[in-house]
Amino acid sequence: MLMARKLYPLGIQTFERIRKEDKLYIDKTEYIYHMTHTSGTYFFLARPRRFGKSLLVSTLQSYFEGKKDLFEGLAIEKFEKEWTKYPVLHFDMSGGKHMDKEQLEEYLGYRLQDEEKKWGISNPAKGNNNRLIDLINTAYQKSGKQVVVLIDEYDAPLLDVAHDNDRLIALRDVMRNFYSPLKYREPVLRFVFLTGITKFSQVSIFSELNNITLLSMNDDYAGICGITKEELLTQMQEDIDMLAKSQDLTREATIAKLKEHYDGYHFAKVSPDVFNPYSLLNCFAEKEFGAYWFSSGTPTYLINMLNKFEVLPNEIAPTEALESAFDAPTEKMKTITPLLYQSGYVTIKDYNKDTQLYTLDIPNKEIRVGLFDNLLPNYVDGKSAQQGGVTIAKMASLIRKQDMDGALQLLQDYFETIPYCHVTNHEGHYQQMLYIIFTLLTGFVLDVEVHTPRGRVDMVLLTQTDLYLIELKLNKSAQAAMRQMNLKNYHKRFALCGKPITKVGINFDSATGSIKDWIIEKA
Repeated sequence: MLMARKLYPLGIQTFERIRKEDKLYIDKTEYIYHMTHTSGTYFFLARPRRFGKSLLVSTLQSYFEGKKDLFEGLAIEKFEKEWTKYPVLHFDMSGGKHMDKEQLEEYLGYRLQDEEKKWGISNPAKGNNNRLIDLINTAYQKSGKQVVVLIDEYDAPLLDVAHDNDRLIALRDVMRNFYSPLKYREPVLRFVFLTGITKFSQVSIFSELNNITLLSMNDDYAGICGITKEELLTQMQEDIDMLAKSQDLTREATIAKLKEHYDGYHFAKVSPDVFNPYSLLNCFAEKEFGAYWFSSGTPTYLINMLNKFEVLPNEIAPTEALESAFDAPTEKMKTITPLLYQSGYVTIKDYNKDTQLYTLDIPNKEIRVGLFDNLLPNYVDGKSAQQGGVTIAKMASLIRKQDMDGALQLLQDYFETIPYCHVTNHEGHYQQMLYIIFTLLTGFVLDVEVHTPRGRVDMVLLTQTDLYLIELKLNKSAQAAMRQMNLKNYHKRFALCGKPITKVGINFDSATGSIKDWIIEKA
């Protein structure tokens, strides 16, 4: 029986515990040494949730506390010779979610209290910023060494209110006040490191510090979080083999499926392929290709922001953008793109040196399915959305068998179960709903509003065996949809695709909110 080389550190984000319990650790210590031996003092790294930021912060804490034994056998042993022990202040802001101003002040007070106890401060000053000043000064004076400040998930209190400007301003001011001492205590600070998902420009660490090193899109640190393809293939060989055996797949097929589900992230112009670490480890542990990252937390703030910016599902990706358009502060966003990128729902897929344009797209199958599954309730109610998942799975099976008629019959039956409140007289509503549903037909390629010499096709669906051209009408007829496709010869645009082309005309009835009729013809 094949056994994994190490137990997986699922739910464990403490470096010391992982090492002492001999659990799997993907070695990132070379990055840590180089980062801590540059000329900078202040550093910021943005990565999506559950991407290893907290473990990185914990590793930095163990390193600066001089715990040499924990790093035995790791890359940093080749570089570090001194192992100097510094005073470390570690603040985890991840618990500061869903709070008002007063609750947030209280939460920060508790975090300060934890550190004050360590340094014997029994009579703290008034005001959280003053308490942080005293804490830094005390640690410096008692240790005789410069202080290290580590702040994990610095933006957690702000993300959930990013769509509500009044609440955002109130909480942002609290955080700005708290972080402000970090600027003018620079002489006694050895290293300041913050992690988060996004940038809030008016938080002092970004608005007031002009010498902060932003690592988020730095080529040299593109692989500092997550698991790179190279790390997967060199440090997790036994895990791949074990998964392959359980799934009755070849090693090559298993790697390909892992890439399809969890790979695809790039965080810089020049970046290795990065796998989602949370999903990858859970996949190995469960021996199933599940949607682990997406199911671990509903992206409420993302759905709120999509609604705020009135983003249609087909507008999410792919897209081209300058760096300034997606690596931008949250409260200055002109589009949803920065939050989509920084939250991990789209990633860098290409970079053009001549135009300096980045191509952004959804990273992998797990994110595409999870994201669009969460968007479906915007078009149907919760109960209908759940049933929709069952319908979509059955539709995918029929389409793989080249039975588009059977798939549309299922879809018609499904739409007829949706409550009247979701019925609308807007063609775009039905187009977006169909786009979501067909996107969830996993294993297929879907595009919308595809240009031809004589117009645009509403949807193009590419399967393993066929190419489908889909034209949608509202309160007209399927014949009208088919006439448009035939009149404009849409199929000629795809004559060289090498697969049989099928035209599908669909007519919706706004009175019922369902498909009234459809026509299917071979091109």
